[in-house]
Amino acid sequence: MKTLTELLTFWQLQAGKLGEQTLQHIGLTAAALLLAVLVGVPVGIGLTRRPRWAPAVLGLAGILQTVPSIALLGFLIPLLGIGPRPAILALLLYSLLPIIRNTVTGIQGVSPAVVEAARGLGFTDWQVLRRVELPLALPVLFAGIRTATVIGVGVATLAAYVAAGGLGEFIFGGIALNNPVMILAGALPAAALALAFDAALASLQKLTTQRLAKVGAGLLVLLPLLGALYLLPRATSRLQAGFSPEFVGRADGLPGLQRAYGLRHLASVVLAPALVYEAARHADVDVIDGYSTDGRIRAYGLQVLRDNKRVFPPYYAAPVVRPALLRAHPELGAIFDRLTGQLTDSAMTELNYRVDYLHQEPRTVAEAFLRQRGLWRAPRPAVPGAAVVRLGSKIFAEQYILVEMYAALIRGGTNLAVETKTGLGGTTICFEALRSGAIDMYPEYTGTGLQVLLQPAPATIDSLGGKPAAVFAYVQREFRRRYGLEWLPPLGFNNTYALLMRRRQAQELEIESLSDLGSYLSH
Repeated sequence: MKTLTELLTFWQLQAGKLGEQTLQHIGLTAAALLLAVLVGVPVGIGLTRRPRWAPAVLGLAGILQTVPSIALLGFLIPLLGIGPRPAILALLLYSLLPIIRNTVTGIQGVSPAVVEAARGLGFTDWQVLRRVELPLALPVLFAGIRTATVIGVGVATLAAYVAAGGLGEFIFGGIALNNPVMILAGALPAAALALAFDAALASLQKLTTQRLAKVGAGLLVLLPLLGALYLLPRATSRLQAGFSPEFVGRADGLPGLQRAYGLRHLASVVLAPALVYEAARHADVDVIDGYSTDGRIRAYGLQVLRDNKRVFPPYYAAPVVRPALLRAHPELGAIFDRLTGQLTDSAMTELNYRVDYLHQEPRTVAEAFLRQRGLWRAPRPAVPGAAVVRLGSKIFAEQYILVEMYAALIRGGTNLAVETKTGLGGTTICFEALRSGAIDMYPEYTGTGLQVLLQPAPATIDSLGGKPAAVFAYVQREFRRRYGLEWLPPLGFNNTYALLMRRRQAQELEIESLSDLGSYLSH
C-alpha cells in the first residue's frame, strides 16, 4: 500500500515528464512498426515467390533478433549519432522476424486449390495476391505484427540509453538510483502501452478487408507525419550534454551542479553509461559526466572541468566484503589489505587507459601492476573441494582491473578458489548481489555508498564536510549497522565524478571549470 501511494505521488509530481515520455515511447514504437511492416511484408511476399531464399533471409532476421539491444545501439551510434534514428532502426530490425515469418507462413497456408481457381477465372498474379492470398493470410500476418508490436514496446525502453527518450528514462534511472517507485513509474505505463497496442491491432484484425484497407491507407499517411515531427531536431542550449541515468538523479550529480553552478540552462539527454564517452568523442554531445580516473579522458582528448566549489564528494575506492567471508577465512583480511593505499589517481588512470584505449586484457594489466609493486605471487595449486571466493564488479574497466588484482592476490596467497562475476551492471545490482550472498566482495566508492546506498539527510552530508576520512568513517559505520557489511580500508585513489568536454572545444570556449561552464551558458 505504501509503494502504491508513493507511486501515485511520483506520477502526480512527474505528470508532465510522464506524458512526454509516453508520447515519445508511442512515437518510437509506431514509427518502427510502420517501417517494419513496409519492409517485412514485401520481403515475406517475395520469399513465397522465391522459396529457396527463405532459409537465408529468415536466418538473418533471426540473428539480428539475438544481438543484444545495447550492443546493437552501440554499433549504430557511430553511423547515426544519438537520438531517435538509431533507436528506430534497432526496433525495426528486431520487428522484422515475426512479420516476415508470418507473412510467409500465412501465404503458404492458402489452399493451392483456391489459388488455382482464381487463376482459372483469369486473375493476374497481382490480383491473386491482392484479392485471394493476402486476405486469407491476414489473420496469420496480423499475429506476426502483434508479436512485433509487443517486442517493440519492450525494446523501446532501451531508447532512453541513446537519448531517444521514452519510458526507459524512469526505468533505468530507478535501477541506477535503487528507487523501485521510479522503476514502476516507467515499467507499468510501458506494459500498459503493450496491451493497448495489442488490443488496437486485435480490433483492426476484426475489420473487413475493405475497411482494413481504408484504415491502413490512413495510417500510412498519418504515421509518417508523426514520425517526421518526432525526428525533427529539438531545441537545445548553446551546448548539448549527455548524462548517464544515475548522474541525472543523484543528489551529488546533476541536481547538485544545477544548484551550485546554475547549469539549468544546459540542455541534456540521457545516455547509457557505456555510450557517453563515445557520444562526446563523435561530437554528438558537448558535455558528459564521467570519472576523474577514466582512461578514455586521455584517449579521446577530453578535459575534466574543475569542480571549483567542491560539489562532488570524495569517491575513494575500497572493497566491500561480507563479514562471514572474513570469519570463515581470516587470512583474507591480510590479502585484501595488500592493496590498501597502493593506487594513486595517476596510477589508476594509466591502468584504465591501457584497458579502455589500448584494449589490453584487465587481467594482464592487473598482474603487471602487482609485479611492478612486488605484490605478485604465483598461483598456488588448486585444492579439490576448496572454498570459493566470489568477486563481483560493475560494468566498467576500472572495476574489472581491481577484481583481477584481488583474484590474483587470493590465488597467490591462499589455497582458496576464486570465481569472478564481472559486469554485473550498476551500483544496485552489485550491492544486492553482495547482500544476498551471490558474491562475497566487490569494489565500491565512498561517495556512491554515501549518496546512492545510504542516502542520508542533507544535513548529515553537510556535517561530513566532504572530508575523505569523515565520509569513509560514516559509510563504514552505517554499512555495519544497516546491512551487516564491512568496508575495508581504501585503495588510495579518488575516482570522483566529473564533467568532461572535448579539450579543443573547451579551450576555444575558454571553459576550464564548472563555474566557467555556468557563466558561458548564462550569456
